[in-house]
Amino acid sequence: MPAPTSWLKRLVLGRPFRSDTLGETLLPKWLALPIFASDPLSSVAYATQEILLILSIGGLAYLTLAPWVGLGVAVLLTVVVISYRQVVRAYPSGGGSYEVASRNLGSRAGLVVAGALMVDYIMTVAVSVASGVDNIISAVPELNDYRIGLNIGFIVVLMAMNLRGIRESGRAFAAPTYLFIASVLLLIVVGLARTLTGHAPVAESAAYDIHPEQVGLTGFALVFLLLRSFASGCTALTGVEAISNGVPAFRKPKALNAARTMTAMGTIAVVMFGGITALALITKVHIAENTCDLTGFAGNCQSDPQRTVISQIGAAVFGGDHTVLFFVLQAATALVLVLAANTAFNGFPLLASILAQDRYLPRQLHTRGDRLAFSNGIIALSVVAGILIFAFDGSTTRLIQLYILGVFTSFTLCQAGMVKHWNQVLAEATTGKERRSIQRSRVINALGALLTAIVLVVVLITKFSHGAYLVVIAIPVLYGAMRAVHRHYTHVREELEADDEFELLPSRVHAIVLVSTLHKPSQRAVAFARATRPDTLTAITVNVDDADTRALQRQWEHRGMKVPLKILESPYREITRPVVQYVKSLRRSSPRDVVSVYIPEYVVGRWWENILHNQSSLRLKGRLLFEPGVMVTSVPWQLSSTHRRDLQRVRPLPGDIRRGVTTQRRPG
Repeated sequence: MPAPTSWLKRLVLGRPFRSDTLGETLLPKWLALPIFASDPLSSVAYATQEILLILSIGGLAYLTLAPWVGLGVAVLLTVVVISYRQVVRAYPSGGGSYEVASRNLGSRAGLVVAGALMVDYIMTVAVSVASGVDNIISAVPELNDYRIGLNIGFIVVLMAMNLRGIRESGRAFAAPTYLFIASVLLLIVVGLARTLTGHAPVAESAAYDIHPEQVGLTGFALVFLLLRSFASGCTALTGVEAISNGVPAFRKPKALNAARTMTAMGTIAVVMFGGITALALITKVHIAENTCDLTGFAGNCQSDPQRTVISQIGAAVFGGDHTVLFFVLQAATALVLVLAANTAFNGFPLLASILAQDRYLPRQLHTRGDRLAFSNGIIALSVVAGILIFAFDGSTTRLIQLYILGVFTSFTLCQAGMVKHWNQVLAEATTGKERRSIQRSRVINALGALLTAIVLVVVLITKFSHGAYLVVIAIPVLYGAMRAVHRHYTHVREELEADDEFELLPSRVHAIVLVSTLHKPSQRAVAFARATRPDTLTAITVNVDDADTRALQRQWEHRGMKVPLKILESPYREITRPVVQYVKSLRRSSPRDVVSVYIPEYVVGRWWENILHNQSSLRLKGRLLFEPGVMVTSVPWQLSSTHRRDLQRVRPLPGDIRRGVTTQRRPG
């Protein structure tokens, strides 16, 4: 019978995949779109809301500026998508922004990008899941008290799905993503059609007034409000770079398929964002950061949540909050917002794997799990995102202040790196047509670098005091940690580099067997040590109790053991220190000699039995491993509990079940 943990692992993850089946997990475009683009597609569900929340600080009059802010976000999204198409074609290996910055701007710039992207991926999970739960609560307000539990539960489900493998998780996530796209497009078509026919939908909050937090904004204050609103709306751009990181996961031709998928993503995202923004203004949605600033709000503003913008639009367009289409829209929105975190679950482990391969992160992040997914990266992302959710009470408004600073840092450095890349390629171009194509690409990336740099400054200024300072701290911390990891791996590689010294054999080998009692494990350890034919062989025991030591001496002589027994005195009843000092004395007498220490150990079958045995040997091994020229060998003795299951149950032989042969329990 498999162990319970093994059975549970197989139930959650499924059977393991062979390494040579990796090619079978490559993605077609229709499946890659929901896997890598669910974040930018789903962000349209809250990007408009973030614009309106900031503008409402000045009162209802400033909501008339929303179309211009939305237009700026749409233009920027288009430029960034076109710019990253250049990245996909120029760097199809999947490094994305990190590879572009590292190759063209140096390793330091590459690590800044890597740190920024890791922060952004973590925030993507936290914000997407929190926003999805917000939409669930908008449909079922009674769940508001369980907000944090719902958030963490969804993160666990996402982690489990991604541990099953990228292709399998993609199939599960494809339907909700396409349902969301269809629902939003239907919402836009129906809403605009009703408006054009003279029956414009009206939101439930249209009659609310907003008590402004700032009155009479003009000049610099007005510009600052616009810039802050624009910075919040730029959440629509998060996750755009994920496709450039995941090019290796596409079917061949990889770069072409990835570029086409990015074009489809950009087109759909711009249309949906523009449509929702337009409908928010048509239906006169009024929303505020503080619910109590809404004059006429139906309910307790201290405890009852506001409906999200897309929820209010859906109810207005589809004829109420009890219609089937409204619930379909809300369900699709909640699902896709939660599943939008899947973009990060694919991007973060891939990036961590590349960084681990370059020795900037622990090597464990480079290895694939049973299902050929980067399991350690997936688990690490889930844990950190869960901590953030708990720390910020699952509040989308509070979490989103930490958002997009990291992504625009990577955008800017990546596009600047691409400009340098095209400069280098242009110097090698031979034909006029080729030069014109390169110059056009350079202009696209230069424009992308300029715009994203401006947005980065705006985001930094407008969001710094609202929580973005935490990201400003986190990115340098990650940068320093990655540099420290790389220095460690570099030093270890240099220290372990092969040389001629180890061609010389040690002068002598001194074998030591640790003995506390004369029993089967110690007899096996002595026999094993003798079989290695060392130059000297000594059994040693530490005199902690005189009576026990004398009893051991008598047994040793009575059994006629052929190995001398040496007693180490320990007036303070320590075991580890006398043994270590004795080993050091052997090394000091002849530094070219090797000391081999044999330690008998019990092997137990139950986890709690480990607490009862081998604690002294663990401490001793921990000390001896730091001594140069000392080898530690564990000599195991398996207790009966290790094969208890085998004694009670006989596993069927191949073909037994097919032939109807039943297993028999052994007696006892």
